[in-house]
Amino acid sequence: MKDKIFGILQRIGRSFMLPIAILPVAGLLLGIGGSLTNETMLNTYHLMGIFGPGTVFYIIFTVMGEAGNVVFANLPVLFAMGVAIGMAKKEKDVAALSAVIAFFIMHASISAMITINGGADMLLSGAAASVMGITSLQMGVFGGIIVGLGVAALHNRFYKIELPQVLSFFGGTRFVPIISALVYTAVGILMFFIWPPIQRGIYGIGNLVLQSGYAGTFLYGLMERALIPFGLHHVFYLPFWQTGVGGTLEVSGQLIEGAQNIFFAQLADPSVGHFAVSATRFMSGKFPLMIFGLPGAALAMYKTARPEKQKAAAGLLLSAALTSMLTGITEPLEFTFLFVAPVLYVIHCIFAGLAYMFMHICNVGVGMTFSGGLIDLFLFGILQGNKKTGWLWIVVVGLVYFVIYYFLFSFLIRKNDYKTPGREEGNGEVKLYTRKDVDAKKEDSLSKEICIGLGGKANISDIDCCATRLRCTVYDAALVDDARLRATGASGVIRKGLGVQIIYGPKVTVIKSDLEDFLDHPVIIYSPFDGIADDITTAPDEGFAGKMMGDGAAVLVQGSYVTAPADGEVTFVFPTKHAIGFRTADGIELLIHVGIDTVALEGKGFEILTEEGAVVKCKDLLMRLDLAYLKEHAKSLVSPVVCSGLEENQKINLLKEGEIKAGEPLFEIRQV
Repeated sequence: MKDKIFGILQRIGRSFMLPIAILPVAGLLLGIGGSLTNETMLNTYHLMGIFGPGTVFYIIFTVMGEAGNVVFANLPVLFAMGVAIGMAKKEKDVAALSAVIAFFIMHASISAMITINGGADMLLSGAAASVMGITSLQMGVFGGIIVGLGVAALHNRFYKIELPQVLSFFGGTRFVPIISALVYTAVGILMFFIWPPIQRGIYGIGNLVLQSGYAGTFLYGLMERALIPFGLHHVFYLPFWQTGVGGTLEVSGQLIEGAQNIFFAQLADPSVGHFAVSATRFMSGKFPLMIFGLPGAALAMYKTARPEKQKAAAGLLLSAALTSMLTGITEPLEFTFLFVAPVLYVIHCIFAGLAYMFMHICNVGVGMTFSGGLIDLFLFGILQGNKKTGWLWIVVVGLVYFVIYYFLFSFLIRKNDYKTPGREEGNGEVKLYTRKDVDAKKEDSLSKEICIGLGGKANISDIDCCATRLRCTVYDAALVDDARLRATGASGVIRKGLGVQIIYGPKVTVIKSDLEDFLDHPVIIYSPFDGIADDITTAPDEGFAGKMMGDGAAVLVQGSYVTAPADGEVTFVFPTKHAIGFRTADGIELLIHVGIDTVALEGKGFEILTEEGAVVKCKDLLMRLDLAYLKEHAKSLVSPVVCSGLEENQKINLLKEGEIKAGEPLFEIRQV
């Protein structure tokens, strides 16, 4: 049950990434536009003549600010679509459309209930809001998430539904928006009654968090970092950033809820003298950690590397440190030491909590869009001025963090002989973590290696990704090879139940797309024999013909050799030599059975040219046959090539009937 809950939370967390991914661009537009149209800032830097009202630049930056602001103003509907897309298994475009329809219908139903019951005035103050022009309840992104999760559940259940013939036009994917509309009409009515007390509870939690002071800020920072290895940090921080859990504040006459929403509302308001630290306390702590602390840890790992390996370690660590400093994406660096020295990660989490607390104490009011790197610091700290943000404290605290991380990590690495990059004995594995080794591989080759590491195509249930990690669900966790996955350039591998997370850093979206393309391609099984190919149902044996052993093909053998049907491994050789078990590099289990009832020959007529555990290439020799002896003594030379462990979503498609040569395509395995 715990593994199932973890898997659900992991999927929800990764579904949040789609709408969250637009925030950096929106923040960039709003940050630049809002800053360079703020007359106080323009007067401070004597730029009024260049960027002031009436200039072309003022018009451009005003448009940029509004373009960015509209994204933050409409995050609920973006979350409705994003969550539905992320949670839908197939036909994601239908899920997105259904989510938008359900979102509008839910709020329209709430609006109707408000009107019927006397108007918005009868609701608690602040409970009503305008949602894309509809007078509704102040649900924020919770409203979008409720729609996204519900629509995804309906979609996954009904997108293949078959209706009676007279209604068949409305079946399949067409049924999803229909059922979503009906369900969310009812949900809207229900929300009118149950959301106000839920909202009061959320605001109560927000007030409790606000009153927790510095201790609460420390705990928030510690938990946010501690959940990174489990991939649940998005689920944790999102309520603070986007809902009343992160507080509420009136900005420009409008009640805003959620720390990030408050910050960007204030960013768009030129009258704000200092950004609300009650909101930025959930964001500003990342800056000293990511710009200064983790680069200090990277320098410590470089300095403690063996002299002959420092050059190799430098490429990995420098790249990861620069990524952390510029973009605030830290996982490539964090996972570099997480798996070899968990104690260092525990210390890192504690310092993360302290960083948030120190920023709170120092009254730092710098917000962010996505991660706390130099880009966000420049836009939302330096460009806004120290008076409004107190950004100089980030540099002061950050420099202290750099020194502490460097000396503390150096001491602990040497004292405990942690095998951080460059400290491995012998040849080590430093090269497995360098960028050039990953980039040197062709996309298809990399996808194939990932597929093999996950136990093959047949073992992969679904794949997705967040900002830095490939998130996969497998059927059998025992088939996953962590070492092989790390060899693909991953910083680390996390396993929880059937969930597998592979840390690649910012390039993960490309890796995910390439892997999806690779998985869509059918697996080709090549004929192990020269002979006459036919469907498995023609085999003169009830067990094989009835597919009791699995689906596949049958070949009437006419040649003296048996070759490997694909790249893979010989898993077993029968003592009587008449059959070989084989696992392809894609994880497909095969049985190559020479003839019918040949077990009775007790090995006569067969010469094995391989061994159990042998890793071979397609067309490598596996067996030599005494064809004359077998023709005389075997019941039949029709030889089944059977897939013994196909999943329900896999189907055999025979590629060749009639004369075939060893090494020619025999059949393919497709996902259906």
